[in-house]
Amino acid sequence: MTARVGAILLAAGLSRRMGACKQLLPLGEKTVMAHCLEGLLAGGAKEVIVVVGPQGDAVAGEARRHPVRIVRTTDPHGDMACSARTGREALSPTVSGVLIAPCDHPLVSSGTVAGLIAAHHRDPAAIIIPTHAGRRGHPTCFPRSILDELDDTGTLRDLIRHDPGRLCHLETTDQGVVLDMDTPEDYRRLVEICVKRST
Repeated sequence: MTARVGAILLAAGLSRRMGACKQLLPLGEKTVMAHCLEGLLAGGAKEVIVVVGPQGDAVAGEARRHPVRIVRTTDPHGDMACSARTGREALSPTVSGVLIAPCDHPLVSSGTVAGLIAAHHRDPAAIIIPTHAGRRGHPTCFPRSILDELDDTGTLRDLIRHDPGRLCHLETTDQGVVLDMDTPEDYRRLVEICVKRST
């Protein structure tokens, strides 16, 4: 069976350090969420699950502008693993690989997404982590079988650390894999990068 890769966009965060809903902040002519979703879809993700929080109506509304499925986590204080488990349950059984994409990495290129998917096709048993200048970034591509190991007490980091032999690092020139957006300062930096790219 041909490997089929889906994606889970983690968009349930409360943006405490940002002071505003980061998923809906403008970044160039699009929202942060639109950048994330367009990159995943253009890169070849066959289905995209967006995980929003219990009060995430506005975030869900923005997600509905794209051909995605929206699910809600019931825990308003849940971590990335909680959202990943929620999204995992919504994936089609035919998905063999899963991109776990935090919404605070909006500048990941569609080419990087395509590269991760191609790497999964080459090595469907590996956890594939993009790197830039030696730094690990996001999104990470997990084999479905490994993501299924994530239980109520574990974290995504536990899955990565469990067996170094099943890790594969994909070096990329895409700085977006290491550009996260947690604080107003981070946001201003990403806005400046978008301005430079558009000029």
